[in-house]
Amino acid sequence: MEALRYVGLAALGYLAGSFPTGLLAAKLLKGVDPRKHHSGRTGGTNVLRSAGKGAALVTVLGDGLKGLLAVLLARWWVGTPAAAVVAGLAAVLGHNRSIFLRFHGGAGAMTNAGVSLALSPIVLPFVAAAALIAALRTRTAAVVAIASAVTMIAAFAVLFALKMAPLAYLIYSVLAFALILFELRPNIARLRAGSERRVEHY
Repeated sequence: MEALRYVGLAALGYLAGSFPTGLLAAKLLKGVDPRKHHSGRTGGTNVLRSAGKGAALVTVLGDGLKGLLAVLLARWWVGTPAAAVVAGLAAVLGHNRSIFLRFHGGAGAMTNAGVSLALSPIVLPFVAAAALIAALRTRTAAVVAIASAVTMIAAFAVLFALKMAPLAYLIYSVLAFALILFELRPNIARLRAGSERRVEHY
């Protein structure tokens, strides 16, 4: 019975993450399909480039909310750290490989941020600070996503060492980082080649 609840949580977390926030925001607010522009992703950066700041803001908030709600559901239904991790990872995977978008989507950075907020609110200011510094120094969305994810791992490692967070949360941060890196493979290749596009003012 317990195993079935974890399977159910994974499915619900995946469906929550799969909700196509960016596509709906871009289409409803600007009549634009972000999948047909630039990177083809439906995350905040590509929505910003293809549909503007308003749609991007809705996308960023919605993508974060997906991760937050998945973890809160896990806490309510099962209540263990492992359940929260399962739901959070499933939400990030759903965002990246949405069943509603033929298994395409974004890179998972904002959904990951939403999960981290639900797991331990104390982590989010450090993640936000790392993202801001990376954004100001590089203006490159992929670097911002990587810096945020690495900072999350470091923060959960410190919290685990101080016995302020369970090992499951540290494991989550490492696995979420792997999911994000997998989606950012083309961006990393362009970064190495010096051809990655910067996020300028839109």
